[in-house]
Amino acid sequence: MKSKKTRRINNFHYACSVEAALDVIGNKWKGVILYHLLGGTKRFNELRRIIPSVTQRMLTLQLRELEQDEVITRKVYPQVPPKVEYSLTKYGESLRPILQALQKWGKKVMEKAQVAGQS
Repeated sequence: MKSKKTRRINNFHYACSVEAALDVIGNKWKGVILYHLLGGTKRFNELRRIIPSVTQRMLTLQLRELEQDEVITRKVYPQVPPKVEYSLTKYGESLRPILQALQKWGKKVMEKAQVAGQS
């Protein structure tokens, strides 16, 4: 059985390009993390405060996967306590128009749900 990472490396296993894209950013939290990194470099605890509903373990896992896929970069400062910062790579920056379009569409979804809730 091939691992997910092997599948990503050997992209010829994807049925279509949308599947390949969603394999990298398709998790519930990855899009949210990436959206917040559009605003600039963030420390781990900043991301935890901005996204309070994600667990520490899940945030760590998602950040590791995004780093492994070279969408974000992790910078560790040699100090006590440790300081770690996350930012988008150039490759990750290419997601900016997609994430902004999702944010705009998400507002419409929220407005529609609010109208439906008032009915």
